[in-house]
Amino acid sequence: MSTVAPAVPNTDEFLGHPKGLFVCFFTEMWERFSFYGMKALLLLYILKYHLFGDDAGYDLLGAYGGLVYAVPVIGGLLADRYLGMRKAVVLGGVLLVLGHLGMAYEGEAARVVGDTIVRDEGALQVFYLSLALIIMGVGFLKPNISTIVGRLYPENDPRRDSGFTLFYAGINVGALFASLICAFLGETYGWKYGFGAAGIGMVAGLVMFLWGQKYLHGHAEPNDPARLVERVAGLSREWWIYLGSFAGVVVVWQLIQRTWTVHGAMHVIAIALAAWFVWFLWKHCDRVQRQQMVTLVFLIFGVLIFFAMYEQTYGSWVTFTDRLLTKDLFPMSPAGYVAALPWATYSLAASPPLMIAALMASDRGRVGLAKGLVLLMVAGLAVAFTHDVVMVPQTAGSLTFIGAFFIVVLAPIFSWLWPWLEKRGLNPSKPAKMGIGLVFAGLSFIPLMVAAGEAGASGAMASVWWLVLAYFVLEVGEMCLSPIGLSAVTQLSVPRVVGLMMGAFWLGTAYSEVLAAQFGKLASLDIVEGEAIDMAVAAGKYAHLFEMMLWLGIGSGVVFFLVTPIARRWMHGVK
Repeated sequence: MSTVAPAVPNTDEFLGHPKGLFVCFFTEMWERFSFYGMKALLLLYILKYHLFGDDAGYDLLGAYGGLVYAVPVIGGLLADRYLGMRKAVVLGGVLLVLGHLGMAYEGEAARVVGDTIVRDEGALQVFYLSLALIIMGVGFLKPNISTIVGRLYPENDPRRDSGFTLFYAGINVGALFASLICAFLGETYGWKYGFGAAGIGMVAGLVMFLWGQKYLHGHAEPNDPARLVERVAGLSREWWIYLGSFAGVVVVWQLIQRTWTVHGAMHVIAIALAAWFVWFLWKHCDRVQRQQMVTLVFLIFGVLIFFAMYEQTYGSWVTFTDRLLTKDLFPMSPAGYVAALPWATYSLAASPPLMIAALMASDRGRVGLAKGLVLLMVAGLAVAFTHDVVMVPQTAGSLTFIGAFFIVVLAPIFSWLWPWLEKRGLNPSKPAKMGIGLVFAGLSFIPLMVAAGEAGASGAMASVWWLVLAYFVLEVGEMCLSPIGLSAVTQLSVPRVVGLMMGAFWLGTAYSEVLAAQFGKLASLDIVEGEAIDMAVAAGKYAHLFEMMLWLGIGSGVVFFLVTPIARRWMHGVK
């Protein structure tokens, strides 16, 4: 009589995925928490604390956003060739921690003396240096943490897509709670508390990544360690990279203070890429490759237009909310109840130890306990989110959480919708999805136009629910674009220049930040310190900008619909 040995649980996996996925999930969640927490405050901080004019504020926001998306091209390249993902992520995390903690130094608030604005120049230099550290930190961390996730799975592992879905959920969870915590603290108790909370979040992410190295099984190590330790001019190549990254911080520190240099460099890079592209098509592509590459650039151009509109959410939408909209979604707090801190502060603080405890329990084969700890963590976050949205007073910065909220809600729906349509032969092609996304992005500005009209006519704040509706429509548009992006680069690019075209995609996203800033300046106001805003004038300027964005989105979407039949033929079977 034979006996069947009991099944031994796979201690390298948890909830059906490699445990390294959850390490990357939490690292990226905290990195995005720190990034979006700071971004939700950035424009309001420089306008209200350092008394920048609207034009200068939008220019700085555009330069910062442009560099944040451009530098990862360099960080990813250095990690691929030399550093490896682990060292690059740690370097990026350290730079981010230093940058966010530097943002917590306020110095003295700017003040108006006569007709002159007197600013604390020393504090401003710390502020610019902190932005430079954050830009370089994102450049090393963001592209490489995603690469690690891909390496955790075998080449044809069917779990890969769902693994990336979970990983990207971490991005949105971080963004969701970032605004509710950092923006609330910054606008309620003082800017330094909001920026400081963002820095503490990044420390938590870095600690989680270092603790979880055993679950990455060497996938994040350098491809050629010997090459990294080779000495060049007396120093190892690794140390030259570290020194070069800090030299890069110094360069960016100077560039970010001269926003015109960043904007000008973006224009030059765009022209140079266009010239190279024409030359490459002419000299090195056959007919099929030429048509696929042209279609790819067409799609990248659509992404650029979309994000030039989307990034208004951290620019003109924030100032519009601050100046012309009510803030509280549910003004129903019990009499006398005041939440000193958002509950999300406590639930997020508890999440790393709960996740670590769950992974350790899984290591010992106690799967039931591990799952229970994860459920406790998720329940705590859900309860905290509900409390903070309903009971905590909202601010212009904290309301940026709405975008991430709708992504979390809509992502499962659209992940089901596209395969459902595909089975019925109704799944739109990439150019058609781009057109749909652009039209929805344009339509998202209609609720804000209505709100501007109400505020201008009544002289009173319009309802914040117009902003909620605008975010919902915008995120429907993003869900249509989200399947395109990087997959189109890998599918349509000539193989030997796929890396360069990937860089072009990210540079196109960076360029959209610069364009977004220029569009935002159309709604700039000259606000005299201490005087009330002229609601009618302000509403008119915002309505003009929103109407322009409406027609930009609809017009470009219609162009994509018209060109879709040609683009589908030129894709030559790529879906």
